[in-house]
Amino acid sequence: MFKKQAGGNQLLNPKEILENKIGLGYGDIVADLGCGPKAYFTFQSARIVGDKGTVYAVDIQKQVLSSVESHAKTQGLGNIKIVWSNLEITGATKIQESSLDLGILNNVLYQSADMPEMIKEAIRLIKSGGKLLVIDWKNIGAPLGPKMDLRVNPEKIKELCEIFGLKLEQEFEAGQYHFGLLFRK
Repeated sequence: MFKKQAGGNQLLNPKEILENKIGLGYGDIVADLGCGPKAYFTFQSARIVGDKGTVYAVDIQKQVLSSVESHAKTQGLGNIKIVWSNLEITGATKIQESSLDLGILNNVLYQSADMPEMIKEAIRLIKSGGKLLVIDWKNIGAPLGPKMDLRVNPEKIKELCEIFGLKLEQEFEAGQYHFGLLFRK
């Protein structure tokens, strides 16, 4: 059984998801939107995309970004770029529009006060043919994770993404307590 203090990212396997579910590759450009202090998907993406790729670690908390930057240096991951942004404001994220091969919203939508704006901001950054990966907590009783009333409905995410012009490519189990949705722009 998992320890009570385990966070959502510790229950996921970023390497498995990024390589086998998403097909992330060498030289890709990625943004982990709302990377969080442990930035599991940021660091794993940086290893996969290598020195020809770029990974943007994006968060609204500056102390989180400082920690990610420090860990990136100690791990020798020079392809990680730190970006401070409020993802709930379309146009606020200082990454070139339509430049990403992959945008990641991992365990952040349940925290959002404006989920549609956060999704729109992610889509704005993704290039035509690029992908959006959404991972969040399943709507099931679980010994950990956010309260049930904070969890997002995957059907609502699919509906919003369709309205915003994305096509659902894949729906998968991201972990025991998480769902995964992969969209293409």
